[in-house]
Amino acid sequence: MTHTMTRWGLVLLLLAPFAMAQTNADEAPVKAAKAAAVKAIGAFDAEADAAKQKELAPAKESALDALVEAVDKYADAGGDAETVKQYRMWLGENGRPQADLGAALGLAEKWISKGKDWAIEEGPGIALKAVIFLVILFVFRLFSRTASKVADKGLRASKLQVSDLLRNFFVNVTRKVIMVIGLIIALDYVGIPMGPLLAGIGVLGFVVGFALQDTLGNFASGIMILLYRPYDIGDVIDAGGTKGKVDAMSLVSTTLVTPDNQVVIIPNNSVWGATITNVTARDTRRVDLTFGCGYGDDLDKCEKMINDVVKAHPKVLADPAPTIKIANLGDSSVDFVVRPWAKTSDYWDVFFDLTKQLKQTADKEGIEIPFPQRDVHIYEEKVNR
Repeated sequence: MTHTMTRWGLVLLLLAPFAMAQTNADEAPVKAAKAAAVKAIGAFDAEADAAKQKELAPAKESALDALVEAVDKYADAGGDAETVKQYRMWLGENGRPQADLGAALGLAEKWISKGKDWAIEEGPGIALKAVIFLVILFVFRLFSRTASKVADKGLRASKLQVSDLLRNFFVNVTRKVIMVIGLIIALDYVGIPMGPLLAGIGVLGFVVGFALQDTLGNFASGIMILLYRPYDIGDVIDAGGTKGKVDAMSLVSTTLVTPDNQVVIIPNNSVWGATITNVTARDTRRVDLTFGCGYGDDLDKCEKMINDVVKAHPKVLADPAPTIKIANLGDSSVDFVVRPWAKTSDYWDVFFDLTKQLKQTADKEGIEIPFPQRDVHIYEEKVNR
């Protein structure tokens, strides 16, 4: 019991100074310090002369420092927390940092309140401008689609025989130019000045152009390809070391699909700067074959057999007439060149069919198709002993 009372007595002794401080806290010095600070700040703000303000600045700072010291003493003596908070908020507004979390929250509440007032005053106008900005972009998007469709139909119906590549280019440019104009109008409506923006874009374009010289070379080559039309979408070409069907083209590259269905993208500079072979540019194409018969075969019979097989094929054209001539006397065969004509789309059908049919017919007619071989003759020499 005695020990318990002793412990409680020690606790009371430790708490006694805090209890006394709480009761002895006096706000009067704080009020006096604030009054002095208000007077100093008022004199400083009322003075219009810059030199006089500079002279009054130390007095203002001294008054504020005295108020900070008085508030700190008042807080240490157990002064009212709400009163301390209000004084420190006032100090924060007059160039002194917030001393506690409560004051910071108070300042944040003030900012939020100002933000709400600003939103109430300016919000409707900003929202209306945002809506009109989106409406302008939407209208120009619809207009760009309509204009691109009209351009596409006009180019298709034109007598200029514009290629698909050039037509697609003009259609895309029409759509994008209209959208850029719409964006400029929308930005100008919401108050963004276009002069500095366009000047900045010009400078940026110069820098980017200098850094991307190779890309600009591809761009220039793409323009030349569009103008001279060496090929079109769907054509089979041999360009840039690759043979394939033209699948797509932009101003910087051409996309080919190879016969084994690989996609190859070639820079336009490599295409325009080298030889371009357009395999499907014409409607008809000559099929080149070679047929060899033996030296012991009847050449007239062999020629007639080839002629009959070629003319019997339904996809071989009668005009131009096929060319069947003896072209070479080889090491082991007499070689005929067989050159029928067919539609470009039928080229490989005719090539493969005739190769097979000539072999089968030659076997039936007893015509030998020689293959490289070597005869070895062994002579026996008699030696007299």
